[in-house]
Amino acid sequence: MTTHLTHLTYLTELRNAVDLVAPGLDALREPRYRISEIREADPLAADPLLAVLPAMNRDADVPALTVALRTLLPLPATVDRWSVVESLAAMRDLGMILGSLKRHGTEPLAVVPEALPVLEALGRRTDMVPRDTVHHYTTWNPIGARRRMYTGEEMEGNLQDAVRMVFPSLAASLDTCAALARLEPHDPGFALALDRTAQHVQSMVDSIDFTVANVSPVFFARVLRPYFEEIDVAGIDYLGPAAAQVPLWLVDLTLWQCDHSSPEYDRFLAESVQYSLPCWRDFYAAHRVGTSAVSKLSTAIDWENADRLSPRLAASAISLARVLRILKTFRARHIGIARKAYSEEVRLYEVGSGGAPIELLRSVLDLTRDNETLVRRATTRPRTPVASNA
Repeated sequence: MTTHLTHLTYLTELRNAVDLVAPGLDALREPRYRISEIREADPLAADPLLAVLPAMNRDADVPALTVALRTLLPLPATVDRWSVVESLAAMRDLGMILGSLKRHGTEPLAVVPEALPVLEALGRRTDMVPRDTVHHYTTWNPIGARRRMYTGEEMEGNLQDAVRMVFPSLAASLDTCAALARLEPHDPGFALALDRTAQHVQSMVDSIDFTVANVSPVFFARVLRPYFEEIDVAGIDYLGPAAAQVPLWLVDLTLWQCDHSSPEYDRFLAESVQYSLPCWRDFYAAHRVGTSAVSKLSTAIDWENADRLSPRLAASAISLARVLRILKTFRARHIGIARKAYSEEVRLYEVGSGGAPIELLRSVLDLTRDNETLVRRATTRPRTPVASNA
């Protein structure tokens, strides 16, 4: 019991500390990393209206929501003068109304067609899809009294915080995974890049643990999930701000996915990539075809003497097995939550908010486990370590 309470305390402190970590991204040139500026921005003067959004949703007041969307709409010419930061904040706030209308059975652009050119202009200005994503709903969402919420319930805030926790680590993982793609298992930096990636991925496990402790599957499935439905924008359905859009594939890609995947996972990624930040999409384009860390290690081990493994190669194998084990842990816990939220007695929808059925989650877990097993067997094969020349 004491250990459990200590872990919960740690997760709570981590949730509270995430805003001390995230501003470190603000110094980078990428405007989508200027988190504090985006949160502070209110280009639509939407604070007062969104403060009463939970009440409108509680009453299922579609007429009021329709008026709210019309009231917030800027002119497309105004959008063209905005910075990326202002445009992201505007899409965040419009997205709260879009999701609310769809939750109550109304296609937003069917009742407010004049929103179409605005959404398209914001999409062009931000180089993202023409609606809000998980990043708008969580990372770029203000904290405190200005937080945008559909329901105003504590569990909704907890879910937002759980997703917000992982953004800095995912952003940092691009550098470590890009370095990994340039290195070979015998290079001294290979194991180091993997160890740093493992630290980043651990934040995903902490996030899922925080979710399990603070968000009930029934609340997600029956109260929050309906707000994440897709909307039609110019004849194309765009998913809502689903947690499944959090791109763990950024890490999968160079570790194993680029050449140890499945057609089902490949198709899911091809659909999901569009909801990511532009620099993350560029990372996907650059690394989706290549040689994974698993393949590099397997080839290197095959070239080693049958009964010997150099210290550097052994260190690389141990580090790769460790990060795959952490990924496996996250996915196993994610499936546990998904099974409860989408059980027959609870669910309102057949598939997850990211468009994936539970069967796909199981398939990706199996792929992760298979790759981890492959590496672990290589590290446990009886060998005699040889002296390093390093």
